[in-house]
Amino acid sequence: MSNSLKVLFIGDVVGDPGINFLEKNLDKIKEKYSPEFLIINGENAQNGKGMSDAEAERFFALGANVLTTGNHIWDNWKSKPLLAKNNKIIRPLNYPPGNVGLGYTFVDLPDRIKVAVLQLQGRTFMPSIDCPFRAADFAINAISEKTKNIIVDFHADATAEKIAMGWHLDGRVSAMLGTHTHIQTADATILPNGTAYITDVGMTGPYDSVVGMRKDVALKRFITQIPHKYEMASEEVRISGAFFEIDLDSGMSIRIESFIYPKFERSVFDSLENE
Repeated sequence: MSNSLKVLFIGDVVGDPGINFLEKNLDKIKEKYSPEFLIINGENAQNGKGMSDAEAERFFALGANVLTTGNHIWDNWKSKPLLAKNNKIIRPLNYPPGNVGLGYTFVDLPDRIKVAVLQLQGRTFMPSIDCPFRAADFAINAISEKTKNIIVDFHADATAEKIAMGWHLDGRVSAMLGTHTHIQTADATILPNGTAYITDVGMTGPYDSVVGMRKDVALKRFITQIPHKYEMASEEVRISGAFFEIDLDSGMSIRIESFIYPKFERSVFDSLENE
């Protein structure tokens, strides 16, 4: 039995452009990393808002073990029955009691390996829900009785809140990966006590856009300051995510690497690295 578990996390998949591109190219990512566990964030899967059975089935057909979501899962009425019936699709734990769905789930793998995936949501610049830090403490106390392999999707807007959560969870979870902003950060690292961390894994979807939205529509919203219907972009699609490896003896991570496929064009900094 391998002493480690290789995990692939695919960042926020936006609409059919993101799903179609993922279906065509995920094998290339898998060929590079040989993952044994796959997590996909699908909160924007159906035309940018929420997820239905159709999108979930496509993700599971790709080999996903768990689907995470976020605040936009509530924008689509088709998402609620999906959360209610499938315990491998989770939503942020710290929404108030009475909301449908689970905030964490367990997956049993061969060789008696058990993995927990927990989702939390931030409160800065987002809905004022229950405290994610206290929710994390509550969940980890319960989860750690069953497994030390704990992966957290922290769906939050403010980078400071994500960084704070990383320090709060360091040494207590295997990995903490930020989602929601659709912009990948350049800070993938192993924190001092062994937690793999990145502030945001980025977006899988059209980059000729404003975080997945058509540029002209986004500009109207900013310039006129009145609502305009969200319309999906479709061009220059990329896959963003992170790969990390968990040491199964300790439950801590031994490496993490973020990626965007295909890569952006070379910049002036590429030549500086070779000087």
